[in-house]
Amino acid sequence: MTGLAADLARLAAGVDGRFVLGIAGAPASGKSTLAQELVRAVPGAALLPMDGFHLDDGILEVRGHRARKGAPHTFDVEGFCALLARVRAGAAVYAPAFDRDLELARAGALEIGIDARIVVVEGNYLLHDHGGWEGVRQHLDAVWFLDVPLPELDRRLLARWATHGKDPEAARAWIDSNDMPNAQIVLQGRDRADRVLTADTRI
Repeated sequence: MTGLAADLARLAAGVDGRFVLGIAGAPASGKSTLAQELVRAVPGAALLPMDGFHLDDGILEVRGHRARKGAPHTFDVEGFCALLARVRAGAAVYAPAFDRDLELARAGALEIGIDARIVVVEGNYLLHDHGGWEGVRQHLDAVWFLDVPLPELDRRLLARWATHGKDPEAARAWIDSNDMPNAQIVLQGRDRADRVLTADTRI
């Protein structure tokens, strides 16, 4: 085991009980892929994505927030913190997962058993410090931030939305009005990370 996987294993070996690592980054930074690869590489690791705590579109419509889906205020941050507390305590938990094809969260889609000594939590706002998100950090033993330049994020976002069927004009509008403003919020937490990673950092 080498690279980040070895670093994670060493960190976890230095604590009693469960070790919880956060992987933070902007939309399309690659944090989900990195987290998945770490979980595959490190024995006893489990994955917990933040995206399962998206508020449903129906709720966002009523509140007038649908056009900002993915912003900090469009998540159930209190529910996320409550689950993180149980995870940090070493409990077996069931967690929601976000289905991008259906554009909704599926309850109880992920299981983290008591045998999971390491839990890798990935999400945009793990280092955000407003609106209830300041309660997240206390449940994480360490947070790594995946830092990707904004032009590269923009390129990846265009490719992502093309894959999901948005035409170029609609994708451009969504990125400019939603994804990039969210990315700017995420970047404000960069200096609070325990470690900053670049896109070419090896697993």
